[in-house]
Amino acid sequence: MKKLHYAWVVLAMTFVALLTSAAIRATPGVLIVPFESEFGWSRATISMAISTNLLLYGLVGPFAAGIINRYGPRRVMAIATFMIGLGTLSTIVMKQPWQLVALWGVLVGVGTGMVAVVMGATIVQRWFYLHRGAALGLLTASSATGQLVFLPLLAKIVVSSGWRWAVVVISAVALVVAPIAFWIMRDRPRDKGLNPVGIPDTEPGVPDSVGGNPLVAALSALKMASRRREFWILAGSFFVCGASTNGLVGTHLIPACMDHGIPEVQAAGLLAMMGIFDLIGTTGSGWLSDRLDNRLLLLTYYGFRGLALLYLPYGFVAEGHGLAIFAVFYGLDWIATVPPTVALTRQAFGAEKTSLVFGWILAAHQVGAALAASFAGFIRTFEGTYDRAFIFAGVLCMISAVGVLFAAKSSSKPALNPLPG
Repeated sequence: MKKLHYAWVVLAMTFVALLTSAAIRATPGVLIVPFESEFGWSRATISMAISTNLLLYGLVGPFAAGIINRYGPRRVMAIATFMIGLGTLSTIVMKQPWQLVALWGVLVGVGTGMVAVVMGATIVQRWFYLHRGAALGLLTASSATGQLVFLPLLAKIVVSSGWRWAVVVISAVALVVAPIAFWIMRDRPRDKGLNPVGIPDTEPGVPDSVGGNPLVAALSALKMASRRREFWILAGSFFVCGASTNGLVGTHLIPACMDHGIPEVQAAGLLAMMGIFDLIGTTGSGWLSDRLDNRLLLLTYYGFRGLALLYLPYGFVAEGHGLAIFAVFYGLDWIATVPPTVALTRQAFGAEKTSLVFGWILAAHQVGAALAASFAGFIRTFEGTYDRAFIFAGVLCMISAVGVLFAAKSSSKPALNPLPG
């Protein structure tokens, strides 16, 4: 039997690390109402801390790509995951809003920014010459799986034992994953005497890329990319993507459900249901991104997401399965936009710059998420409902669906250089 390529072991470990990071990023959704009850903080105040987390998560991305290229995914994954666990665990002793901002906003935000899609894209570029889209789709789907596995459990713990025990559980998972990642991960195929998947081991090995100064590499990539129309189209569409997913639905759907009399555990189950469909949709999106025009994929994804968000205010009051209908259509393309966006980035800027340029595109994603989290929190505080925020996000998605068509046509062929710069 042919021996399993170690790339698949690396992919599995990366999936677990990204899953853990995504689960911790999603946890505030079940903590907003308990924080309101215990500390008396307004939803707008809590949303500001979550916005800080989302913003740093995105802004760290471009520099994370440079740091990963310089020091390797193995050390970065282990250290960042430990930082996430420590920062999360420390929130059980907080008393003031600024402590929530410092711990959850800054420390956890920086840590999750290191263990994110940028890391997944870098690892896929290093370890895979073929099947890149499918591999990246699987890693991207880990965000949905993180919610699927943890959110309903955390909601039950919050209801039965209090929010502190939920935080202890999720932080313990991160603290366990950190040493396992350091033991299993390898920085590059050469560390195992291999070539990337799709290049025979009998062929000459691919030379290592030079990491260089992470700060200089990130800023140079931004300077180069900002001169291209494709960068602004992809960054703008990803801004809307972040605003309509992590910032709005990921942060505020559970509180919005509770506003309509839906219990917290049931609301978390709704997100888990969306996670199931997104796991299917995003993995399938990765497979399709190797075969179809990625502009048309993004047109479809943003269009269906916009329609789903425009429907959501009616779904809350509709009889029957109104929210279940939303969960299916929204869940299928929640983050299915990532594989085609990475593919378009690779085609426009080359494999050597993919992770660095995509880091800046992801930063735009999280700026949108941060603004949407704060905007929705203020809307809810002053209007008593999230309806305006959902409708506004739906309109932005429809605009993005048209805008992505102006990007250069994508190619389904893999780039010639399998390693990132």
